[in-house]
Amino acid sequence: MATKEFKAESKRLLDMMIHSIYTHKEIFLRELISNASDAIDKLYFRSLTDQNVGMSREDFQIQIEVDKENRILTISDNGIGMTQEELESNLGTIAKSGSLSFKNENELTDDVDVIGQFGVGFYSAFMVSDKVTVVSKAYGQEQAYCWESEGAEGYTIEPCQKDTTGTVLTLKIKENEEQENYDEFLDQYRLQSIVKKYSDYIRYPIVMDVEQSKLKEGTGVDGVDPEYDTVIETKTLNSMVPIWKKQKSELQDGEYNQFYKDKFFDFTDPVRVIHSSTEGAVTYRSLMFIPAKTPFNYYTKEYEKGLQLYASGVLIMEKCPDLLPDYFSFVKGLVDSEDLSLNISREMLQHDHQLKLIAKSLEKKIKSELLKMQKSEREAYDKFFKNFGLQLKFGIYNNYGADKETLQDLIMFHSSSENKLVTLGEYVSRMKEDQKYIFYASGESVERIEHLPQTELVKDKGYEILYFTDDIDEFAIQMLMQYQEKQFKSVSAGDLDLETEEEKQEAKKQTEENQDLFTSMKEFLGDKVKQVRISNRLKTHPVCISSDGQMSLEMEKVLNSMPNDQKVKADRVLEINASHPIFETLKELQHTDKEKLNAYTQLLYTQAMLIEGMEIEDPVAFSNEICKLMTK
Repeated sequence: MATKEFKAESKRLLDMMIHSIYTHKEIFLRELISNASDAIDKLYFRSLTDQNVGMSREDFQIQIEVDKENRILTISDNGIGMTQEELESNLGTIAKSGSLSFKNENELTDDVDVIGQFGVGFYSAFMVSDKVTVVSKAYGQEQAYCWESEGAEGYTIEPCQKDTTGTVLTLKIKENEEQENYDEFLDQYRLQSIVKKYSDYIRYPIVMDVEQSKLKEGTGVDGVDPEYDTVIETKTLNSMVPIWKKQKSELQDGEYNQFYKDKFFDFTDPVRVIHSSTEGAVTYRSLMFIPAKTPFNYYTKEYEKGLQLYASGVLIMEKCPDLLPDYFSFVKGLVDSEDLSLNISREMLQHDHQLKLIAKSLEKKIKSELLKMQKSEREAYDKFFKNFGLQLKFGIYNNYGADKETLQDLIMFHSSSENKLVTLGEYVSRMKEDQKYIFYASGESVERIEHLPQTELVKDKGYEILYFTDDIDEFAIQMLMQYQEKQFKSVSAGDLDLETEEEKQEAKKQTEENQDLFTSMKEFLGDKVKQVRISNRLKTHPVCISSDGQMSLEMEKVLNSMPNDQKVKADRVLEINASHPIFETLKELQHTDKEKLNAYTQLLYTQAMLIEGMEIEDPVAFSNEICKLMTK
């Protein structure tokens, strides 16, 4: 029979598909199995209304056969088969989808699930084959037909002999090339792993004859050395029923945990399982897990976020990043939807509208589950937050605070009064009637912050302080700006607005009386500080550094630690405790010894910087000044 040519556009598309569309050549097996599953679905759908089909659900299967010697791989099914016209239409024109047409023309039951796009996925076979032969006999037809092609040059269709309904695809696997090992597609263990990876949840059995070693009877016991026979056993390669399609009531915690560990290569049980089924604008099932431990590479650029994406039980993408926002990138799991439309490759989505709907729904579900855990399983939530809280805080800061409403109830900070992590909601619920602000203090650790002089007044007033120990904390709070209409205020901010009117007047009086002293100290320090003034926040400490303006000392420290040449500087204010004995000494030196006043001013400034955890400009000079005072 004469070879028929593909249409010109089909030839170009075939060449593009073989050489560039699919990322991994192993995908071909997934496509062919999916097509076989579609064909069985069609016949099963027919059997629901046509008693002449004479087959029940249990009779259907997909079979894989390997002939290593002749480099032949065969995939066969007992599905609905194709007529001569359907072979011509579905396989002669690339991107013609018989399954898609069938799906559109029939109102399918829940038990029938046509994956779709038959014509395109079929041609992935040419990535690994020199020749593809399709022998098919359609249901209700007497004559079978053989479609055969060696690639873009064309194809033939002619009558042939086949006794049963269904389709047999025979692939002549290519010889190995310098950079391509095609032998792997003739290896039974490799084929099993590909089926397990991509088609484990196809609803019909995928069977293959597998060589097994079996202990010979009478050997291996009573001192007799073990001997083995090689036997051929028919093995079902897929599990067929996805765990996520089962009802929650059917599953135990141990089953979820084992599935998670096997599927996502973790050694510990997840801290939370989120199993849901959603119907509406988009229908999908999801099974997500929150890990109990931070992956070793989580906070590196090598870490890839994303959920596994399935369409009707067939793996489409190993990691679909569009399903998760960055701030929930720690979530592992999968999504299976029957609504996704796919184009020429199941790796690329034709429409992303449904994907966005799914992603938005998943985001709400994850947040809801985290809030539940926060309220009912606090110990588990604390553990989770210590692992992934940094990512949530970064989510508030990122995108100019666009996601702050989503995340503000999830973040936590160490509390000065509770001595544990607390939420912003818990802090606000305990605020005193006269309290205007949510107070916070920043530092390298809880222990360092506990001893900051700037916390004295706030604690003395009985107000709770949140301790910010992560670099991102202050940046995130600046994006958040307020919580439940309560503004945030650093204990190191210029004005804490905590003094009584009497205290304000006293501070004003002290400032006016000692203005010359402060002017002199400012001159000694130069541009190191913006101002020297009486402190309204110190109780026992002699001195502290505060900041004036939006940038705090902690933010300065974080920004300057980054690998760039641009250095920033907060507007520093040196605050002196008027109740401390050192203040009387400073006042006296103003009139008696300006040189010593300069030395004391430099020492106090350096002391304040050290307390704040800031670098000092000249440690040697500081040491020398201390020694000089000690020897006088």
